[in-house]
Amino acid sequence: MSNRWPSAPLVQILKPVERPEVPVAGNVYRQVGVKLWGVGAYEREAIDGAETRYKTLSRVEADDVIVNKIWARNGSVAVIPESLAGSYVSGEFPTFTSIRDQLEPRWFHWITKTRFFWDQCDAKSRGTSGKNRIRPERFLEIDIPLPPLPEQRRIVVRIEELAAKINEARGLRQQVTETEIPALCNAIIPRVFDGKWPYVSLEQVCSLITDGTHQTPRYVDDGFMFLSAQNVKPFRFIPEVHRKVSADDYHTCVARAKPQKGDVLMTRVGAMIGEAAVIDRDLDFAFYVSLAILRPRTEKIISEFLAHWLNSPRGLAQSRRQTLGKGHSQGNLNLKLY
Repeated sequence: MSNRWPSAPLVQILKPVERPEVPVAGNVYRQVGVKLWGVGAYEREAIDGAETRYKTLSRVEADDVIVNKIWARNGSVAVIPESLAGSYVSGEFPTFTSIRDQLEPRWFHWITKTRFFWDQCDAKSRGTSGKNRIRPERFLEIDIPLPPLPEQRRIVVRIEELAAKINEARGLRQQVTETEIPALCNAIIPRVFDGKWPYVSLEQVCSLITDGTHQTPRYVDDGFMFLSAQNVKPFRFIPEVHRKVSADDYHTCVARAKPQKGDVLMTRVGAMIGEAAVIDRDLDFAFYVSLAILRPRTEKIISEFLAHWLNSPRGLAQSRRQTLGKGHSQGNLNLKLY
C-alpha cells in the first residue's frame, strides 16, 4: 500500500450494526463463517432455530464487515458478499457497516487480505484475559490507508481486473496439467527410453510388487479411505474423491500391503491397465485388487523414473501383453509374469 495516502482508524469509517432475531424452532437459518488469512466469508451448514444455543442471532447483509473474535488474529475478517446476504451469525462475530461516503466496501475487502492488517489484528487481540480474543472496540482502533473514495474505487477495479487474469491463468494451467502434459510426455518419453540401456525385470528394482485385497469391500459412510483405479491417472495421483470402508476391511487391506509415500500405484484392471502414478504424500488408505503397488528399491531406481516408464507407450504395451482375460474389458494384469 502506498505511504502517500492518509490513514484512518476503523472507528472513523465503520460503525457497529446489529439485526438481532430470536431463533424460532422450525425456522431454518443460513449461517456464515469466516476463513483465515483474508480468504473471505463462506456459508456454513444451516440450522433449525431449535438447534442453536444462542438466545439471539444477528442477520448480516451485503457489504457488512464481520469479525471472528477468536481468530481475527489470524486474519479471520471478511466483507459479506451479495450471495450471503440474509444469513446469520452469532455474538462471536461482531458486525460493522461502512460509512459509504468514506469507505468503499470492496476496498476494505482487499485490505483484509494484507499482512499489515493481519498484524494489527494480532496486536489488538493480545492481553484479553489470555484468550487472544479481539474486542470490537479494539478492532476499531486498527488503522488502514484511506485514499479518497474515487481513488479507492479506481484501485479496486484495477485489482479485480488483475485478479481475474490470475484466475484465468490458473484455470489454463490446470487445463494444461490435465490434458496436454500427459500427451507431451507420451511424445517425448519414447525418445528417452529408446536408448541402448539394458532392460531388467521389475523384481530386480522393486522390493514389493502386489495388488490389493481380493475380497469385496463393504462401503460405509464413515470409515477409512479406500482408493481404486479411478484415483490413478498417468503421472497423477488423485485421492481427493474416494469411498470409505469399514475398519475390518481396512485392516485386511493394509495387512496385505500398506502404501507409503514414494510407492508407485498402477491400475491392473479394465481399459486403462498399466497407467501409473507416484504416491506423492503421506496418506493412509486401503486399496482393492484393481490397483497394484510397486515399491522401488531407491538405490536402483527412483519412483518418478519407474512411473514414466510404466506410462510410456512401450511400458503400457508390455503391461497389456501381460493381461489375462483379454477377451473382455475387465481383463487384469498378471503380476506374476511382469
